Amino acid sequence: MNEKPAETILEVRDIHAFIGQFHILEGVSVSVPKGAITVLLGRNGAGKTTTLRSIMGLNNVTQGHIAYMGESLVGRSAHHIAQKGIGYVPEHRAIFKELSVRENLQIAGRKRGDLERSEDFIFELFPDLKRLIHLPGGHLSGGQQQMLAIARALVPDNGLLLIDEPSEGLAPIIIQQLISAIRTLAANKTVLLVEQNFRVASLLADYYVIIDDGCSVASGSMADLTTDSALVQRYLGVA
Repeated sequence: MNEKPAETILEVRDIHAFIGQFHILEGVSVSVPKGAITVLLGRNGAGKTTTLRSIMGLNNVTQGHIAYMGESLVGRSAHHIAQKGIGYVPEHRAIFKELSVRENLQIAGRKRGDLERSEDFIFELFPDLKRLIHLPGGHLSGGQQQMLAIARALVPDNGLLLIDEPSEGLAPIIIQQLISAIRTLAANKTVLLVEQNFRVASLLADYYVIIDDGCSVASGSMADLTTDSALVQRYLGVA
């Protein structure tokens, strides 16, 4: 019996986007299956972060199509897109350093009771945050700040998480903790992430899309990519 294909929760088709006068995305397409982890790969400057920001309505899409659960997101505000159930963890975390861990989590809620509903799961995923609940965000280590950034996206009932460079600048032991946490949360969330570290990506992702010079050039199963050394070397420069 043929296995039923996974439902596509996010469909990005041939999008173009500018930053100022620069044409950054020149035809990016990404299909994100529900219940899976999909990773965007590519060299620095390829357009990976711009793709996430375009999905979130933070960059204007001049051409192409973006749909979440069948509803078009093109032209929608970031606030409207977030309300649809998409959480965004930006590249440099962007936590409020003067606010406590609890306050950072509280302001991430979209409606009354969001934190109370989700805090058991968050603190099971990131025990450090429970222990440091009253500490200002600026006093956390880099790894703890990354945990807090991801935790904030878990406070509302988001079905899709966009996570940009979760392992950047972190020690190997912290990266391993984050890999474990993202795998756990992906049991009931869909994840689209950007990850520069190919080893981390290969341990996390079910599917991949490679972006090169603003265009998507390859996609498929992560398991297949890890055995395709020519493709990896050509676009990622990884031996």
